Amino acid sequence: MATCPECDAEIVVDEDDLEEMELGDPWDCEACGSRLRVSGLDPLEFEGDEDDEDEEEEEDGDGEEAEAEEGETDDLDELDEDDDDADDGEDWEE
Repeated sequence: MATCPECDAEIVVDEDDLEEMELGDPWDCEACGSRLRVSGLDPLEFEGDEDDEDEEEEEDGDGEEAEAEEGETDDLDELDEDDDDADDGEDWEE
């Protein structure tokens, strides 16, 4: 009997699936929906899927980049305002 490392629910695997399983194969816990990987075959054991966590971190990282890009745009707006002031100074000289 294998259990989910996330929720400790019993994971039921058909005999056919068990015969075809290899280390690292993905599996979903029916009880909690966690994405798992086969970490042992005799006895059957599962571990949390680290690839799934990495994907979430990458998605979070994209948001930070977007915020940084917006901040860069604000800096450019400030430069534009400075350019406007410079134009005004030129008008006075004419």
